[in-house]
Amino acid sequence: MAAGETQLYAKVSSRLRGRSTPSLLEPLLAMGFPAHTALKALAATGRKSTEDAADWLRCHRNDPSLDDPIPQEYALFLCPTGALLEKLQEFWRESKRQCAKNRAHEVFPHVTLCDFFTCEDQKVECLYEALKRAGDRVLGTFPPAVPLVLHSSISYLGFFLSGSPTDVIREFAVTFATEASVLADCTVKPCTKQLHLTLAHKFYPHHQRTLEQLARAIHPGLGCPWTAALYSRDMRFVHYQTLRAVFQYKPQNVDELTLSPGDYIFVDPTQQEEASEGWVIGVSQRTGRRGFLPENYTDRASEADTWVKHRTYTFSLATDLDSRKDGEGSGRPSAEFHPPQTSRSLSSIQALQATVARRSVLVVRHGERVDQVFGKSWLQQCSTPDGKYYRPDLNFPCSLPPRSGGIKGFESDPPLSSCGVFQSRLAGAALLDSGVRVTSVFTSPALRCVQTAKLILEELKLEKKMKIRVEPGIFEWTKWEAGKASPALMSPEELKEADFPVDADYRPAFPLSCLLPAESYEEYVDRCTASVRRIVNTCARDTGVILIVSHGSALDSCTRPLLGLPPRDCGDFAQLVRKIPSLGMCFCEENREEGKWELAPPPVKTLTHGSNSAFNWRNWILGN
Repeated sequence: MAAGETQLYAKVSSRLRGRSTPSLLEPLLAMGFPAHTALKALAATGRKSTEDAADWLRCHRNDPSLDDPIPQEYALFLCPTGALLEKLQEFWRESKRQCAKNRAHEVFPHVTLCDFFTCEDQKVECLYEALKRAGDRVLGTFPPAVPLVLHSSISYLGFFLSGSPTDVIREFAVTFATEASVLADCTVKPCTKQLHLTLAHKFYPHHQRTLEQLARAIHPGLGCPWTAALYSRDMRFVHYQTLRAVFQYKPQNVDELTLSPGDYIFVDPTQQEEASEGWVIGVSQRTGRRGFLPENYTDRASEADTWVKHRTYTFSLATDLDSRKDGEGSGRPSAEFHPPQTSRSLSSIQALQATVARRSVLVVRHGERVDQVFGKSWLQQCSTPDGKYYRPDLNFPCSLPPRSGGIKGFESDPPLSSCGVFQSRLAGAALLDSGVRVTSVFTSPALRCVQTAKLILEELKLEKKMKIRVEPGIFEWTKWEAGKASPALMSPEELKEADFPVDADYRPAFPLSCLLPAESYEEYVDRCTASVRRIVNTCARDTGVILIVSHGSALDSCTRPLLGLPPRDCGDFAQLVRKIPSLGMCFCEENREEGKWELAPPPVKTLTHGSNSAFNWRNWILGN
């Protein structure tokens, strides 16, 4: 425990005065829990029920900080509800989908009324009374509509609260701070800055125009009841990263954490020296224990996902008094909104999507190819003397598609490995989760690229709705291909017969027969430039994502023409391409207002994994 923390805890523990609700505390005491830990459990669970507090205590029985008088931090927010909240939630989803995550996505839509402050566990109920008194005082004068004015800058977008109604809101915040000071002995600072509801913060500058257009679909005049909500958080982990477990993990060693799906883990990025690659050290919110955990079993969570809602006060004269004043918090915090499907109208979503008619291009490198793992002699390793295929290693594909040249044809046109299949499906599933709308698919004629495109479409549930357009113009630089002849690739007809959903009627910008062996760098660049421009023009009316599955080189040669950049130096190009991993992605968005394309963050995260060497059990057991 740091020296500063010791002083804080000593200060808190020296003032253990106050009252608590007998109906919640007494059953916990009757179960044998000490008073100070019972009060801590009640505060940590929002004082909702004895059962919640008892479950928390049982989970934290091995928490080394259980007996420390660590207070929770509390804050008061003004939150919209009803039709306005639905529009804000749509903005949250669309801005994250189109412009990637920014700081505003860390917290739900809100106006901060009071900054975070501490309160002793046994005095938390006094905060509820302070909220009730402050709400009752201004209820009769609270504005039926809160004026909101859109404000935009290079790194901020949001609504400013304006006009005389803000005076009533400030009065409510000041009254709460005063009552909390008197009743709970807390030092609460009401917000003195411009009251605002943040829509986006710390975003990429080239996304400003898109975010502004999305924000204009929100009508601030929409009437809605506003709710004052009291939240708390664990003050020890304010500057930590928050991870959410997505898979179950059973510890293999005593210093590892148990993970259940939905568990939250607090991780200090500056304290990871002891962790090996792929592992992190964190503290479980569910148990309070510290230990190692595999990072790939988790996803990044938002800052407010672990906050606890305590009580609310809704400013609506039509609302029943019992539900308006001192209302109970929900069983889980509203840290990231997941509205029920019935509250989302199809027309409102379509209206929001139509606000920004924007095309985008996602260029993806294919998955791991089999010769990348087993070398140039891979075909000899999996061929019988009579020319039949068999699988000598689990990373070899389960089978090979039929082709006119027989098994020898795969020597210059290798398929995906089993890991490459897995990588492609993983990327497709991630694209599905991201919510992007793929409207067309183009692929290099290389088998590994066609396979990757098919697997991505299958994960997107589009394999029966969308055809793959094979475009030889985005094939690899032929100088890098073995042999002096043109590469032997499967024709669209062959691919279709092999059960690939290709568009046999598509007329490519650069026919397969025109691929030159050992072409110059300038010829390669010109070919890719003409092909990608033809692809974009072919999809001129589409406003979704044009998916291009090609080679690592395409991430440069197919995006620079769109961005208006000159070709890279040949030597720099070769060095760059070597560093592009399987399923590497580049994402470009069209800015029609300015008549240009812009580079943007890809809609899904990168895929990172380690190597797995071959293992010979016979040598291991019988060798020296």
